[in-house]
Amino acid sequence: MTDLSDYFLRIGYTGPATPTHETLHALVAAHTGAIPFENLDPLTGVPVADLGRAALFDKLVARRRGGYCYEQNGVMGYALAELGFGVQRLGARVVWMDASGELPAMTHEALSVTVPDDDGPWLVDVGFGGQTLSSPIRLEVDTVQPTRHEAYRILSDGDGYVLQAQIRGDWQTLYMFTTQPRPRIDREVGSWYVSTHPRSTFVVGLSVALLTDDARWNLRGRNLAIHSGGDTERIRFATAADVLDTLTDRFGIDLTDLGDRVDVEARVNAVLDS
Repeated sequence: MTDLSDYFLRIGYTGPATPTHETLHALVAAHTGAIPFENLDPLTGVPVADLGRAALFDKLVARRRGGYCYEQNGVMGYALAELGFGVQRLGARVVWMDASGELPAMTHEALSVTVPDDDGPWLVDVGFGGQTLSSPIRLEVDTVQPTRHEAYRILSDGDGYVLQAQIRGDWQTLYMFTTQPRPRIDREVGSWYVSTHPRSTFVVGLSVALLTDDARWNLRGRNLAIHSGGDTERIRFATAADVLDTLTDRFGIDLTDLGDRVDVEARVNAVLDS
């Protein structure tokens, strides 16, 4: 089983292993800058079924892959709990960029994290892809909170809450959530759905994202967007081979873990414009 020292090495963290505010912020910054959001397993027909510690650390740490929310926040949650933080796993319904008007399924995972002797929980979410929280924010309503990138806020919404990000000056709702903890079986049902359903965005398209201190790198199919300081640079790759090279060189994904590159390239080629 991979231990915390391997996780720290994977994310480049060299700070103290004590459950403090400083440690929490530093770990989130290190994690989001080192482990990419990616959906290559669902895209290539591999369900994400096991959300246990051993399976997630093996994939994201030992095998140097990335993952989506259940995997990213899964690893983060296990690591924080072992360090002495209080961790509750929350469920959310993603509404960002969904114009259907229908209630989405609860298929996103975020974390409620408490620091010993602190007066309230923090919302931690290292697995929301292109708009991932780059810093923890207080789980409190009606307060504009800065992060290393955009400002965020939490609003009351009936019996729960919504998370919003200030993107190019506009407040956009990312997801609806409650603070009721979700057991592992519910999370594994959600992960099975998004990694196998024939209409899941993770099955029919390629999504990859990574944070740097001053930019967001977001790849969708053949299109790479680099958002920095209010400006966006866009790169359109000609071939699936170019995309795979970027996954390795820019996002640091070990593609050998996926097996035959020819097969992976063929699958990526099929979703270049999805």
